[in-house]
Amino acid sequence: MRTKALIRAGVIAVAVYALAMAVYVWHTSPNEVPEAYRGTAADPGTFFTADQLRESAELNAARNWIFFMSGPWEWLIYFVLLLGGAVRGWKDKLDRTRLPGWIRFPLFVLLVDAAAFLLYLPLWIFSFAVSKSYGISTQPVPDWIRDKLVEFGVGYVTMLAVTAVAFGFISRGGRWWLRLWLLSIPFTLFMMYVQPVVIDPLYNQFSRLSDAHLEGRILELAEHAGVPTDRVYEANMSEKTNAINAYVNGIGSSLRIVLWDTMLTKLDEDEILIIVAHEIGHYVMHHLEWSAVGAVGSSLVLLWLGSRLYEWIVRRWGNALGIRKPGDIAALPLVLLLLSALSFVSLPVTNLVSRQAEAAADRYAYELIGSSEGAVTMHHKMAIASLSDIDPPLLVKWFRSSHPSDLERIVEAERFASAADA
Repeated sequence: MRTKALIRAGVIAVAVYALAMAVYVWHTSPNEVPEAYRGTAADPGTFFTADQLRESAELNAARNWIFFMSGPWEWLIYFVLLLGGAVRGWKDKLDRTRLPGWIRFPLFVLLVDAAAFLLYLPLWIFSFAVSKSYGISTQPVPDWIRDKLVEFGVGYVTMLAVTAVAFGFISRGGRWWLRLWLLSIPFTLFMMYVQPVVIDPLYNQFSRLSDAHLEGRILELAEHAGVPTDRVYEANMSEKTNAINAYVNGIGSSLRIVLWDTMLTKLDEDEILIIVAHEIGHYVMHHLEWSAVGAVGSSLVLLWLGSRLYEWIVRRWGNALGIRKPGDIAALPLVLLLLSALSFVSLPVTNLVSRQAEAAADRYAYELIGSSEGAVTMHHKMAIASLSDIDPPLLVKWFRSSHPSDLERIVEAERFASAADA
């Protein structure tokens, strides 16, 4: 009876939170820029149509609500799996079979992962439907389903490996969190290396940049900046989205500059070069390496704090949750819940660091090219393509914004231009 009451209380709490966030995102309408920027190039009223302003307000309210629901929705799933006894029941049933442990373990992890995936699916479907209805997503439903299945497969293999190591360490006791952290360092570097050459191609097609002249200018820019790359990759994203993006990822020999093909059709050459110079800035200023250091450092904090919370919860409520000892694999949903919650809480800090790096890359791009020409129109076009919020509200900025707002970036580009002309 007490278990049912706790589950009911958890559902009610998430429902109340969902309503509160709906009120927040709706009453912090996007694109309301400060008075000082009204009528300037940073004012969306000067480059969005009336319909685009309306759609941007509606779409970003939905986007922000979905984001703020994603964490609590996931936590509720793990909470119900634990308190409802499903996880304990799966483990006990598997233990009663005559299957060897090396088969029971991956089957148990699969059950937990599949249950969480299916219970989270409605929020993904809603997000996809919203993006589709506003013309941002162009991806056919079967392709979207395929991507989700690939995502599930990659996630399961990763979770299986990490879970096996983590619970092996927990079972041995002691400072298991420290041993797990030390092992996470080469794992993080390995994942950064394989991401562009193994994982990304599972979702998208990559080819050499189709515009040879543009590739030549980009490689010339990269050479001038001292970036050791001899190829620029084009990602076939037009079959999935109308949004515009570019990025640099990988480390060592897997390093690559990638442009979405949507960029090539919607931006002119100067605008594209500004974006590429920005991505080159990340490389030159070693943001990828600092990102790895940050990931390793933050994981140390999260693992230490998570281990303290985990051990305390198991001591106090382990029996009620069906967790018989710290190394009991039935505690997997609790581990996932703690990691998700701690990661969510840390977002304001990680996003702040990220925004500073992105702003530095913007400045580097202007200095590398010697001009910010094309930056303002580029931000206009990118905002229109994704119907983005030019100046997001405070909570959205803290928890969602890994880049400076479009307003901030446009103002900075104009400031650089004015200084260059002075």
